[in-house]
Amino acid sequence: MALEALLAYAHLLAILTMVVFLSSEAALCRVEWINAKVVTRLGRVDMIYGIAAAAVVLTGVARTIWGMKGTGWYWGNSLLHVKLVMVVAVGLISIKPTFAFRRWSRALAATGALPAEGEVRETRKWVMVQAHLVALIPLVAVFLARGFGAK
Repeated sequence: MALEALLAYAHLLAILTMVVFLSSEAALCRVEWINAKVVTRLGRVDMIYGIAAAAVVLTGVARTIWGMKGTGWYWGNSLLHVKLVMVVAVGLISIKPTFAFRRWSRALAATGALPAEGEVRETRKWVMVQAHLVALIPLVAVFLARGFGAK
């Protein structure tokens, strides 16, 4: 029982960390706020976001393996697969902003140039798509936790 609680806590902590840093990206990635310090900070924030996202996946897998419900219950539930597809989609969507932030950092270091307004707007759009999709994952999670989708 204690292990289940600790696994749930670790998973929740990882989720909250991921959401905080994704929200930070959304807040910082604005045309009117972009400057050299923000470009540098976006790279760091995105790195922490990526680490937190990996922790979400790892703690989620740990819960399916060592949690009380067991792998059979989780992996036999179609809603887990829906959640996984959503998590993979968020991960794939996050590639574009990550590459943009890295490109901006390299350009800033090499020439001192800031990203163009259009590129900042486009990147923010992808960050916001991630944020909205991440907000839907807990909806699936609460139904999963209550046994919906089980065979």
